Amino acid sequence: MIALTRFLRRKQCLSQVALVAGQTHRALSSQTEGEIRIAKILQDKFPQAASLKVHDISGGCGAMYEIHIESEEFKGKRTVQQHRLVNQALKDEIKTMHGLRIFTDVPKN
Repeated sequence: MIALTRFLRRKQCLSQVALVAGQTHRALSSQTEGEIRIAKILQDKFPQAASLKVHDISGGCGAMYEIHIESEEFKGKRTVQQHRLVNQALKDEIKTMHGLRIFTDVPKN
């Protein structure tokens, strides 16, 4: 059932991407509900984050996100450990996603 749900969501997403391909993209200042929800979860999990950006890269349907986060909490951790922390924070949201790109770093002061 989960596989069918993901397939249908992906199919719906691809049709939405096709619809927006020839149109003007949404304003950079506006965020989707999914972007706002994910950003809130990450802000709560990583309160020391110096920078946090969440982008829906699936055309607005919420199937795929790209996350850029810089936090002191990543200091001394390998990249894979940093990504695991982000994955753990988003474990419930990831269940409904098709894909997730994560970019983590420690702030440069």
